[in-house]
Amino acid sequence: MAELSTVARPYAKAAFEYALAAGDLAGWSAQLSTAAAVAQQDAIKKVLASPAMTTDLQAQTFIDVCGDALNDKGQNFIRVLAKNKRLTLLPQIAVIFEAHKAAQEKSVDVELSTAFELDAGAQQSLAQALSGKLQREVKVTAVVDKELLGGVLVRAGDLVIDGSVRGRLAKLAEAMNS
Repeated sequence: MAELSTVARPYAKAAFEYALAAGDLAGWSAQLSTAAAVAQQDAIKKVLASPAMTTDLQAQTFIDVCGDALNDKGQNFIRVLAKNKRLTLLPQIAVIFEAHKAAQEKSVDVELSTAFELDAGAQQSLAQALSGKLQREVKVTAVVDKELLGGVLVRAGDLVIDGSVRGRLAKLAEAMNS
């Protein structure tokens, strides 16, 4: 997985820099999201793996499947990826692009896992606290995880804040054993 990210990074950076210069981060985000979803379809994987298809034909097939979701610049990007045999990297490219976009917009997607559903007020309160801690705009997604005993588990990119009862018990057991 790390190798794919390494190869995908320059393409994602190039797409991001172009989108930023063009003032179309949202448009490119949507295009890459669609292209990534198409690249993960089994039928497209077969097309991309077929030695009988030229890179031009693979690119055109891919563009046709994406339809109106790709503008001219997006189609050119797909052609460049096809020429370099990198269409299979589109899911990784989209993820890296979104990370660049979030950093530019100073926002972060946060997943709150709780044992029980949180009301809107509690979600808003946690979002404000996290926004202050992370110094970014926080977009919260709440998930109910029946495996948790209580508390909350926060995931924001690479950051994990384990405020769950299970996490606290594990820390207590570790402290007692050391």
